[in-house]
Amino acid sequence: MNAINNQLFTQALNQPTNNNRAQQVTPNEAHQSFANTLKNAINEVNKTQHESNVKTEQLINGEAKDLHDVMITAEKAGVTLQTATEIQNKAIEAYREVMRMQI
Repeated sequence: MNAINNQLFTQALNQPTNNNRAQQVTPNEAHQSFANTLKNAINEVNKTQHESNVKTEQLINGEAKDLHDVMITAEKAGVTLQTATEIQNKAIEAYREVMRMQI
């Protein structure tokens, strides 16, 4: 998730803060940016899960030499998945809150 956090932080820093900026972001561009960020985050979670599975299989087959490396990879995958789940829950909660707002 560090890559995801770094990407989001970098995007936030690169956004102009003045109201008179020359180039406005269109809704389509914002949608595409959000979709790409979400897609990259899901791919990152999938990548860490796959790495953990490969190292676990290597351990089972007796090919892994370093148990610590296998455990660290498994913990990293677990933390990444938990973080993604929490982000999902917060996004759903925010969506529900917006839907409850009265216009």
